[in-house]
Amino acid sequence: MTTATLDLTALTAAATRAAKAAAAASDVERARWLNAVADALDANVTELVAIADAETRLGTARLTGEVARTTGQLRLFAAVITEGSYLEAVIDHADPSATPPKPDLRRLLKPIGPVAVFSASNFPFAFSVAGGDTASALAVGCSVIVKAHSGHLRLSERTAEIVTEALAAAGAPDGFFALVSGREAGTALVQDPAIKAVGFTGSIPGGRALFDLAVSRPEPIPFYGELGSLNPVVITAAALQERAGELAAGLAGSFTLGAGQFCTKPGLVFIPAGTDFPALLAEASKDKGAAPMLTERIAEAYPDGLRSVASLTDATGAAAVEVVVGSVDQDAAANGAAPVVFLTSAANVLERPEELLEECFGPTTLLIEYSGPDELTEALALVPGSLTATVHAQPGEDVSGLVEQLSGLAGRVLFDGWPTGVAVNWAQQHGGPYPATTSLFTSVGSTAVRRFQRPVAYQDAPEAVLHPALREANPLGIPRRVDGVLVLP
Repeated sequence: MTTATLDLTALTAAATRAAKAAAAASDVERARWLNAVADALDANVTELVAIADAETRLGTARLTGEVARTTGQLRLFAAVITEGSYLEAVIDHADPSATPPKPDLRRLLKPIGPVAVFSASNFPFAFSVAGGDTASALAVGCSVIVKAHSGHLRLSERTAEIVTEALAAAGAPDGFFALVSGREAGTALVQDPAIKAVGFTGSIPGGRALFDLAVSRPEPIPFYGELGSLNPVVITAAALQERAGELAAGLAGSFTLGAGQFCTKPGLVFIPAGTDFPALLAEASKDKGAAPMLTERIAEAYPDGLRSVASLTDATGAAAVEVVVGSVDQDAAANGAAPVVFLTSAANVLERPEELLEECFGPTTLLIEYSGPDELTEALALVPGSLTATVHAQPGEDVSGLVEQLSGLAGRVLFDGWPTGVAVNWAQQHGGPYPATTSLFTSVGSTAVRRFQRPVAYQDAPEAVLHPALREANPLGIPRRVDGVLVLP
C-alpha cells in the first residue's frame, strides 16, 4: 500500500465518521454550516478571484459573478433543508380492517454516506471545490472528498482551506470535507469502498472511464456524471422571417460566451434551407474576437476539432461542411480561440451523424439546413442526449410535436432564448439523457440533493426511534404526506 493510498484511506475513514455525525445533526445545524462556508467565500472573494483569473484567464467580472453564484447555491441548499420537503416524509397509518391488514409505515430519505466530487475545468467555483455537487451533498449530511482539477489547482487548494476552516468554526465534524489532487488519487477515490456516490463534471472519455469503475466495484455505486452536450437549437421559418437579425445577434453572443466553454453552448442550430441567416450570423460574429481558453490542452484540442469537422465529405466526395466565418487553421494556445461557424445540411447529418454530431469544445457552432419538418424530425432523432434544447418560433405556430421530440432528448427545453445561462432554483433541471448525464437527476437546483439520499421505510416502529420528520406531532413543522394526503405546516 503506497503512502498516497494510506493518506486516502485515512481521509475516507474520517469521512465515514463525519458522515455519521452529520446525519445525526439537525437540518438547522447543517444549514448553519453551509451559510458559514458561503460567508467565508464572500469574505475572501477578492483573493479567490485573483487566483482564479491567473489560472483560468476567465476575467474578474465573470469570476466574481461565479463566486456569487456559488455562495448563492450554498445558501439555497441551507434553505432547502430547513424547509423540509427534501426528506419526502410519508406516513401511512395502520389499518387492521384492510384486506390484507396494513401495518404502520413511515418513510423518508436518508443520506447515503461519503461522496466523491470531481471538479470541472470550466467553472472553477460553481462546479468545483465548493460548487453544487459539494453543497448538495453536504446539505443532506454526506461528507465530501473533492478531487481538484489540475487546471486550477492553486485555487482549489485555497478554496478548500477556506471551506475547511469555515466548517470547523461552525461546528461541523472533523473529516466532513477534504481535498485530494492527481489522477491516481481520483481513480482510487472512486474505487474506495467508503465512497458511496460520485459527482463528476467533465469529458465523455474521462467520465465514462470513471463511470465504468464505479459500477464495476464489488459494491457498485451511483455515478452522477455530466459528460457532454450539443444543446440543439431549432429556428422556424416564421421566426427567421420576423427576427432573423435579432436571432443572429443572440446566437453569436451565446456560442462565443466564455470562449465557447460552457456546457450549455448551442452547438447545433437547425435552420430552414435557403435563407440569408448564415450571412447574418457571420456579420454578427465578426466582432467576436479570440479569447484565451482554460488550459493549454483544451486550447490545443480546439483547432484539431475544427479541422476534423472541416475535412468531412459527403457521399460524392464533395465537402460536407462549409466554413461560414472564421478559420480552422488557428493557434488557440498562443493567440486565443477565435469563433468559427460551420454550415451543413440535414441530409449530410443523416449520412454522417457520428462525425457531424460530435461536440467541439470552444467558440464554434454548426448550422444545419433542413428542407422541411420531416427532414428536421429525422435529423433531430440522431442528436445525442443533451442538457438543453431550444425552440425559436412565432406566436401561434404549432410546435407541439417538435417540443415533444426535444423533450425526449434534453432535460431543459427553452423558448425564444439561449441556453448559456442556468438559474439556480427549485425548478431547475440540469441534466439529460446520456451522454449529457449518466443519471435522471439534476446537478443544479434544489432537487440536486436527491442524488445523495436513499429511501428507508420504518414499519410499526416505536416513536422514540423515529426521525423527528416521521413523528406523529411533526415537531419539525415540515410538509408531509399522511395517509395519501399532502399536509402542509
